[in-house]
Amino acid sequence: MSAAIIAPSRLRPIRLRLGLAALAVSAFSAFGNPAQARGPEGIADVAEKVIDAVVNISTSQTVEAKGGGSNSMPQLPPGSPFEEFFDDFFKNRKGPGGGSKGGDNGPPRKTNSLGSGFIIDTAGVVVTNNHVIADADEINVILNDGTKIKAELVGVDKKTDLAVLKFKPTKPLVAVKFGDSDKLRLGDWVVAIGNPFSLGGTVTAGIVSAKNRDISSGPYDSYIQTDAAINRGNSGGPLFNLDGDVIGVNTLIISPSGGSIGIGFAVPSKTVAGVVDQLRQFGELRRGWLGVRIQSVTDEIAESLNVKPPRGALVAGVDDKGPAKPAGIEPGDVVVKFDGKDVKDPKDLSRVVADTAVGKEVDVVIIRKGQEETKKVTLGRLQDPDKVQAAVKTDEPAPEKPVTQKALGLDLAALNKDLRTRYKIKDSVKGVVVTNVDANSDAAEKRLSAGDVIVEVAQEAVSSGADIQKRVDQLKKDGKKSVLLLVSNADGELRFVALSVQ
Repeated sequence: MSAAIIAPSRLRPIRLRLGLAALAVSAFSAFGNPAQARGPEGIADVAEKVIDAVVNISTSQTVEAKGGGSNSMPQLPPGSPFEEFFDDFFKNRKGPGGGSKGGDNGPPRKTNSLGSGFIIDTAGVVVTNNHVIADADEINVILNDGTKIKAELVGVDKKTDLAVLKFKPTKPLVAVKFGDSDKLRLGDWVVAIGNPFSLGGTVTAGIVSAKNRDISSGPYDSYIQTDAAINRGNSGGPLFNLDGDVIGVNTLIISPSGGSIGIGFAVPSKTVAGVVDQLRQFGELRRGWLGVRIQSVTDEIAESLNVKPPRGALVAGVDDKGPAKPAGIEPGDVVVKFDGKDVKDPKDLSRVVADTAVGKEVDVVIIRKGQEETKKVTLGRLQDPDKVQAAVKTDEPAPEKPVTQKALGLDLAALNKDLRTRYKIKDSVKGVVVTNVDANSDAAEKRLSAGDVIVEVAQEAVSSGADIQKRVDQLKKDGKKSVLLLVSNADGELRFVALSVQ
């Protein structure tokens, strides 16, 4: 499989126009020593040491052919002047048996893809990306000397895009070990080896451009960013430090052209090592589970909850069957430390919980009403159930117009049967329903909408518009700049929203 690309994947042809002047500039950099411009001398030693542990991953997949293969009619824009010509040529052309070929689908065909991987155990254990081997009917490992061996899948983790393969060695192998990605510094030299564009054993070098990079590609993003050239086919290949240890798995690039522009991402070895251990042991991932829904602590929310400085993960909801419930964690708590590790934002908490062993008892430090408290939680196991629910349409008589009250740019009404039916609000949801939002209000900017239910105001339950107005008036008297609302959607999922009261 080719490297995953966050950008249009079409490649442009490479044109080399290097004159003597360009070569001279390259050789005699303004920075002085030309050897320094190329990088440290140790790169060759690293490549020589680990090259035999890097493998190509070849996959094949059977797909249904469409349009009859070579006899298929080209896809043309409607009204194209060539449409009539190709219609006559393909659709009306008869085969040897007299039948029309143009509309037939050909037989299923095999497609082949190439990616990269690396050996971590001389027994024949290989690490690669999940997207390299996804949906493959057959997987082969190609060693550096060209030996091709069929491999079987041990396990995959889609959330980190990692996979473990196993094959039977026909001769002694070279294996590499994981280094400590936490010790990487910005500017450290790294070496990527892989199979870009089917050019196996390609070595490129660069530096660590950033750490803990979140590019919103998954729930546990914490990539190493590098300017080492990473292209299609490098996916699943190793990123080495100058000791020859694997400190990342090359997974993604950002490119407008499909080729390297010096922005590549690798899953850090700290994450990879934990995932690989579980896949080898269980064939699946067993992640820790806290049983809370969390959101960011904005400046307004921090001011409302007396969290200084703004930090942590705000608990917006607690699963009734989750580990956090019996431990005493509640909506409105802000988690600032988990198992001794600081939590700066929700992503920090998601990652550290997922990486913690199922069944482990941990200390969770929260801020509640401005005071720190420590809760002991025994982690459960994260499950991935399907949450697809079919929407049921019902024909209900037109409800009576509810009595509403305005506050905070919202039209508010007490929940009743008609309003629950209109907005499909579950019976378990209690509070005051929003029936309209002023388009020019702070509430509109914070994406409140009709059908949302305000459950609490300033961490006190409300049941009417009058309750909300009373709380807001009191906050104004107290000199508060914002009010914290606990808001539920129709399904009962909670979130906190801070609105200005000025």
